[in-house]
Amino acid sequence: MGHGFDACARIAAIPDRDTIMVVRQEHASEGSQVTGGRTDPYPPTVEYVDGVVVLLDQAALPEVERYVRCEDWQRVARAISDLEVRGAPAIGVTAAFGLALAAERSGAGSADDLLAELAEVAEALVATRPTAVNLAWAVETVLAEAHGAGGGLAADVRRTVVACAQRLAAEDLATCRAIGDAGAGLLAGIDEVITHCNAGALATVGYGTALGVVRSAHRDNPALHVWADETRPVLQGARLTAFELGRDGIACTVIADGAAASVLREGGIGAAIVGADRIAANGDVANKIGTYGLAVAARHHGVPFYVAAPLSTIDLDTPDGSMIEIEQRPAAEVAEYRGHAITPAGAAVHNPAFDVTPADLVDAIITEVGVLRAPYGPAIEAALGRRGAGAAG
Repeated sequence: MGHGFDACARIAAIPDRDTIMVVRQEHASEGSQVTGGRTDPYPPTVEYVDGVVVLLDQAALPEVERYVRCEDWQRVARAISDLEVRGAPAIGVTAAFGLALAAERSGAGSADDLLAELAEVAEALVATRPTAVNLAWAVETVLAEAHGAGGGLAADVRRTVVACAQRLAAEDLATCRAIGDAGAGLLAGIDEVITHCNAGALATVGYGTALGVVRSAHRDNPALHVWADETRPVLQGARLTAFELGRDGIACTVIADGAAASVLREGGIGAAIVGADRIAANGDVANKIGTYGLAVAARHHGVPFYVAAPLSTIDLDTPDGSMIEIEQRPAAEVAEYRGHAITPAGAAVHNPAFDVTPADLVDAIITEVGVLRAPYGPAIEAALGRRGAGAAG
């Protein structure tokens, strides 16, 4: 199967497996509960279809385009842990759909019993990826609405949970478009940018955060070119960023992580732009390991360093980056490649999934309500206030 998606693609089950391949047809996916009003030419990263969570299997890209069917919340948790779905906004929505699955498949006869079950499921889902705050935020949002369900019956809680998860998915797409348009002006007059990891449509329900900004800027500047760090050890840049930029017709060159500083020194790059998994109250940014090094190199070479993320990525309960829990990933991600050892037996491996970039290396944080500048503490509080005012209106 080729690497491009048709504008209208649907999915069909492969018997006795929990993966499904892309099948090209004339009409969009039947039963979709999150794609209403979408204009994207590609299927969403995560979708709730006829009571099943359907995920684009990012561990298989770019070699194979296939989807994973999750028929219970445990399979959702495994998909998040195994990076079949990844990216802070995407796993937040996925976890919300995991709660929807748990609610719809629960045999609880009372609202109280169902709420108790959902609390246990929520705890397990949040534990899968502790650094990404969007995951906990989405789960807490669903639980809060579940507790406020009118009627006081288990059926009311089920309907509320499903509706909330669907709404979060739709809001994520709208948020990413707003982020893209808010940040596009920062790339005006720039022909080359550099990014790390994948903060695009694959890391969200659609469109993306950092790559959403690139997409919006590309509308006005079709010559825009992206340098993509490969992003060891899981190669999200080489596999995923290059994949989605390629299918969008946006010029992209993949480089080894260690080449980024040299490419910046050569000149020509006008900005570095990345996503975020958690932003502390002071503006410190946790993102994929290697982001800090890129920020240091960008500052040394006078290249502005931008972070694009939804306000849900900001954690006011974390005062600064030193308080962010950094997930440790399996040693095999570093020690092996496609199942083959690339380090000597017994060699020690340190594999943090994320690092923290200090706020003073960040030139701007791009959100759905606008571009934030230092000092970030007051800017973040003002931005969250604007979001609250918008929700109230």
